[in-house]
Amino acid sequence: MNVYFYTLGCKVNQYETQAMMRLAEEHDYTALEFTLGQADVGDGVIVINSCTVTGESDRKLRQLLRRCRREHPHAVLVLCGCMPQAFPETAAAFEDVDIVLGNASRKALMAHLHRFLTTRARIVDIAPHDNTFEPLQICEFQGRTRAFVKIEDGCNRFCTYCIIPYARGRVRSRPLDDLREEVCALAQNGYTEVVLVGINLTAYGQDIGLDIGDAVACACGVEGIRRVRLGSLEPDHMTPELIGRLAKHKKLCPQFHLALQSGCDATLKRMNRHYDTAHYRAVCDELRKAFPDCALTTDVMVGFPDETEEEFEQSLAFVESIGFSRLHCFAYSRREGTIAARAKGQIPNAEKARRNRRMIKAGEESCRRFADALVGKTVTVLFETTEEDGCIGYTDTYVPVVAENAASGQLSSVRIERSDNGICYGKIKSDTVG
Repeated sequence: MNVYFYTLGCKVNQYETQAMMRLAEEHDYTALEFTLGQADVGDGVIVINSCTVTGESDRKLRQLLRRCRREHPHAVLVLCGCMPQAFPETAAAFEDVDIVLGNASRKALMAHLHRFLTTRARIVDIAPHDNTFEPLQICEFQGRTRAFVKIEDGCNRFCTYCIIPYARGRVRSRPLDDLREEVCALAQNGYTEVVLVGINLTAYGQDIGLDIGDAVACACGVEGIRRVRLGSLEPDHMTPELIGRLAKHKKLCPQFHLALQSGCDATLKRMNRHYDTAHYRAVCDELRKAFPDCALTTDVMVGFPDETEEEFEQSLAFVESIGFSRLHCFAYSRREGTIAARAKGQIPNAEKARRNRRMIKAGEESCRRFADALVGKTVTVLFETTEEDGCIGYTDTYVPVVAENAASGQLSSVRIERSDNGICYGKIKSDTVG
C-alpha cells in the first residue's frame, strides 16, 4: 500500500516527515511524497504533517484537508504535527480525518494505521509531551542533496505572538552518540552537507549539559561531510565564547540565520524577545569578526500590535543598517491562544501589507548587494536542481548560483561572472572539489 506524505511548515517538520517515511518503509509500505491534484491515490494513505505557527496556517490546513477528502474520498486521511498538539479539541473535531496524532505520537503512526485498516474505527491520539528527545532516525532526505538533521525540540521562551511552546513542549536535546550515528549514515549515503535544525536550536544541550557548539563539533567530525549548516539562531544565546568555538570548525558554513523579528526595542519588549537591538548588532559584529564575509540572514515581522509608524521606521532603518544577505519578511498574523492575539492595538491588514512591502523591498536590495559582491570571486557550490539555463546550487553563504555542465549533488568551484537580482551566474572551474 502507498502512503503519501505532505509537509507544512518548518525544517523540523520536513525532517520529521522523512523519519515517518522511513518508518512506513520499514513496515513494508511504499512511502511517497504527495502533490496537490495527484490523481492516483485511490485507497492509499495521505499523511498531512501540519504547522500551526499562525492563524493563516490553520486556515490553509482546513482547506487542504477538505480538498484531500473531496478529491480522494476512499483514501485514509491522517493529520499529525503541531496543529493537533496545540489545539487537540479542534483537531479531534475534524470529521474528514481518519487518524489524528499529536507531536508526541509520531512513532505510533504505523501501529495506528494498521489498527484503522483492520477496524475502520476513527483514531485520535494526542498525548502530552514528555521530557525526552523523540528517537527518530533518517538515512536519506528524498529529493534533496542536503539533509536536515533534527537535534533539538521544544521551546521555553514564550514570545507573546507564538503558540509553539504549546505545540512542541519544553526544550529536549538529542544525545551526541545518536546524532553522530545519523550523520554517519547520511554521509555513507552520499550526502556532503547537513543542516542542524531545531525548534529553538541555540537551546540545544540545556537539558543534557551541552550546547550547540558540541553538536557542531560532532557533525563536523564525521568523515564524508563537507559542510555543516545551522538553522535559525537566537541572538541572546550567541555569546563571544560560543562564536569563537564555532569559528574553529572549517566545515561550518559561514551563514547565520539570526532571528530578529523587529528592529525596534519597544516592539521587541512587547514580543517578549530576550535581547535588544544593541545586543543584536553586537552579535552581528562578533560573527563578522570571527567569520569574515559571512552571510547574515533573518526574519522580520511587521504590523505587530501597537506598532506605530515611528516604530516601524526604526525597525526598517535597523534592518537596512545591518546589511543582511537574505530577509524573510512577513506581516503579523493573530494566533489564537497567545498574548498578542488579545492585544487591543491590532494593525489593519492594509497597513500591515504596506509596511511589509517596504520591508521586502529593503531586503531585496540588501540581497542584491551581497550577491553583487561575489562577482569575480571563486566560490564553492553544492548543486541541487537542473533549471532551463543550467544547474542551480548554493554557496556556503547560501547564495544561489547557476552554472552549466553541473549535476545534482556535485560540489564544485565556480567563478562568478555576473549576478542578477540576488542570483549569481558562473562557470565551473576545472578543480571540481567533489
